[in-house]
Amino acid sequence: MSEGSVSAKIADTAVESENRVKVVFIGGLGRSGTTLLERLLGQLPGVVPLGEITHLWERDLVGNEMCACGATFSHCEFWQRIGQRAFGSWEQVDVERLNALKATVDRTRHIPALAAKRLAPAQHQLVTEYAEYFEKIYTAAAKDTRAQVVVDSSKHASLAYCLRWSPKIDLRVLHVVRDSRGVAYSWTKKVARPESPTGDQMTRYSPAKAAMLWNAQNAAFSLLARRGVPVRRVRYERIIQRPRKVIASLGRFCGLDLVESDYNFIGDGWADLGPSHSAAGNPMRFTVGRIPIYPDEAWTEDLPDGTRRMVSTLTRPLLGRYGYLDDEEAPVDEPVLEEVIARD
Repeated sequence: MSEGSVSAKIADTAVESENRVKVVFIGGLGRSGTTLLERLLGQLPGVVPLGEITHLWERDLVGNEMCACGATFSHCEFWQRIGQRAFGSWEQVDVERLNALKATVDRTRHIPALAAKRLAPAQHQLVTEYAEYFEKIYTAAAKDTRAQVVVDSSKHASLAYCLRWSPKIDLRVLHVVRDSRGVAYSWTKKVARPESPTGDQMTRYSPAKAAMLWNAQNAAFSLLARRGVPVRRVRYERIIQRPRKVIASLGRFCGLDLVESDYNFIGDGWADLGPSHSAAGNPMRFTVGRIPIYPDEAWTEDLPDGTRRMVSTLTRPLLGRYGYLDDEEAPVDEPVLEEVIARD
């Protein structure tokens, strides 16, 4: 190859990189502190947090639920601008087709196939078609707000695996982990969904079900890191203990060039949160103003001993890997992904 050809190829690669939208995907099992992390990252200059886009289609576009700003989706000026810029209008989105694609490619059971180095042509076409719906929203939001980074807190590992195949997305993943016993306890609690017009509650799982989902999601993100996607693991407990230090570190991981004063919204045991347009997620997304940041350790007293032992046994390999067990309790080997994928 001539010197001129090499220079042209480098230039084309640079242009392609500039045209890709930078997406920070927050992954992990729900009730692990993902919404708190999204809210904190969302206060940084150059960041636009979008909430859980995986739920936008059914809950907002079809269900017309409430945006974090307090307006219903159809009356939120931000989301109406995004729909116009991304699709011409939200009416142009074929939700039926999107749901069919989701069932075909975006399920936990499909992760082993999505993790392959190559996809069969037919599957690749379906995956990239599905990812394009998300890519258009990310690009529209970045242009509308002039943000450097778009944050999607959808959490689901299978969606992250789909997004990795999009040539227009510069994907980075924040993998949030929390002690499985605390997560399992949290999934048993009743939590109202204030955005629901029918008074629905958030999904609840039994401790055993939560433990298996915890295994599947966390193992999947460990594998994603070995597939060339930049993945930074962060423990919920660390976020609570040192929020300012953690967010500063993650800001660098996101590629943001910030100064110390950009983190002044985080203090000792508190953070100041501004309004956002998170499309879906934990009710915390509606909170504006100063919030306390403290560890939620109710499970250590309220989770029955038998249930705690059961969850510990089911999740022991990854609990040890993530540092939640004493050295003598921790296993040596990490479980293989196929052994812990829950058949959703």
